[in-house]
Amino acid sequence: MSEIIRKILHIDMDAFYASVEQRDNPELRGKPLAVGGSRHRGVVAAASYEARQYGVKSAMPSSLAYRKCPHIIFVKPRFDAYKEASKQIREVFEEYTDLVEPLSLDEAYLDVTENKFDIEFAMDVATEIKQKIKAKTDLTASAGISYNKFLAKIASDYNKPDGFYVITPKMAGSFIEALPIEKFFGVGKVTAKKMHSKGIFRGTDLKNKTEHQLKRWFGKSGKYYFNIVRGIDNRAVNPHRIRKSLGAERTYEFDISTKEAMVANIEHIADILIKRVEKSGGAGKSLTLKIKYGDFQQITRSKTIADPLTNLQIKSIGLELLELIPNIGKGIRLIGLQTANFDQDNKDVFLGQLEFDFD
Repeated sequence: MSEIIRKILHIDMDAFYASVEQRDNPELRGKPLAVGGSRHRGVVAAASYEARQYGVKSAMPSSLAYRKCPHIIFVKPRFDAYKEASKQIREVFEEYTDLVEPLSLDEAYLDVTENKFDIEFAMDVATEIKQKIKAKTDLTASAGISYNKFLAKIASDYNKPDGFYVITPKMAGSFIEALPIEKFFGVGKVTAKKMHSKGIFRGTDLKNKTEHQLKRWFGKSGKYYFNIVRGIDNRAVNPHRIRKSLGAERTYEFDISTKEAMVANIEHIADILIKRVEKSGGAGKSLTLKIKYGDFQQITRSKTIADPLTNLQIKSIGLELLELIPNIGKGIRLIGLQTANFDQDNKDVFLGQLEFDFD
């Protein structure tokens, strides 16, 4: 009996936060838009395609976004609106399959090998899903279709926005070999730079390296790179992923430079994190305090305990970690708290998007 070839979709909403804002406010349509931050301070959570034409990207300091695009419009994020749109999109997914693995509010994997309408071709399922999302939310999605997660993820990014791309088993080999290494899911800037130093610039270069070489250079990730460049990715679509971490952070319009202000803000951020932990139904055993100074230097301090953190411990350990932070007087622009190392016995904890407060 021949092995069944899985039919995997990766659906990724186009500039999700920014698109929701432009949908709900006609005055913002067609204009460069950044969700989060301000012209003086903060971080861009999402950028419209009009802003991206000027080089504005998510996670970019908003002051840099303003320099790149002086007429950019900054709006505060409305997570309730994004969650509502995400809920509507998830309902569309579940019309076709229960095997839905959300990665965040705006993207998910779907296994449609066996779907609720017995549609033979995955591309037809993807087409219907895109159409229904547009009709239900007035938002566009890009779809990637292939036989595994790695290729579906790459395919969804291939023709954005409103993209649609299929990578069949027959075309996978040549497609991957021609792919720039920066386009490989799981290869970030640091890893790409290291790969370049080893003469790896495209998939074909990566494929020419032995598994032993890749493990020696990249540790455990070496086997992953060895497999994916050959189109091998056996990960199943998992609708019950275990949450690995939860966090909250805030960027300030003006630097904080006193211990009293730090304490007050850590307590406030801890309260936000506690609410998110309670909502998730899980609990982590470690807590990390992240600090970014006014000069963008960043440091973290962490503590792990034997049992899941209580609400009181999240706050008290956060303040304890503050005592390990040097040079508060030189000014702090960002404070963040993250809890990780979740109790693996809780199988119902869903890995959703980490939400942060953007100023």
